[in-house]
Amino acid sequence: MTRRSTLERVGHALVEASAWPGRIAAWLLLPMIALVLLAVVGSLMKWGQIASWDADILLFGSELTLTGLAELQWHIQAVIVMLGMSYALSRNAHVQVDMLSARFSPRVSAGVNLVCDLLFLMPFCIIIGWLSLGFVEFAYNTGEQSDYGGLTDRYLVKAILPIGFVFLGLAGIGRILMHLGELFARGDRQHD
Repeated sequence: MTRRSTLERVGHALVEASAWPGRIAAWLLLPMIALVLLAVVGSLMKWGQIASWDADILLFGSELTLTGLAELQWHIQAVIVMLGMSYALSRNAHVQVDMLSARFSPRVSAGVNLVCDLLFLMPFCIIIGWLSLGFVEFAYNTGEQSDYGGLTDRYLVKAILPIGFVFLGLAGIGRILMHLGELFARGDRQHD
């Protein structure tokens, strides 16, 4: 094994490892569908409060209302999107200019992807991931919760922001290693 093929293998392993949370989060679509159906039925039946209990439960407080149910749908969607970003990147399902990249040779495509990942993806992950920590900290310190009788512990859903960007950054590092390995390997093949 050469150093270059090892770069590609390590990069691929990193990309695949960062994609697993997105695979798991995709299963949250099923409970989200159930929540939407429950919210529709609850709305038709004019339910305000769906359930209540004595002790506070994390995220729900002491009751589940129709408002809380709607907010829970948004929380689940946030988890799916934030954890799904690295999965989409690992499958090359992210937004890119296909009409241009389809015309590139594999070497040029690897070079363009490398430059874009270094100049755009990685700084984006670092900046947004870092700034989102302040949102999580503020929500935790202030006990931020719904103003309309919905969910409590808003810091939980906000914590998905930095977590999602960590996985996206790991996928980006893996892609950078893969592109470097591909560029170096192609260069060696051309010299042989």
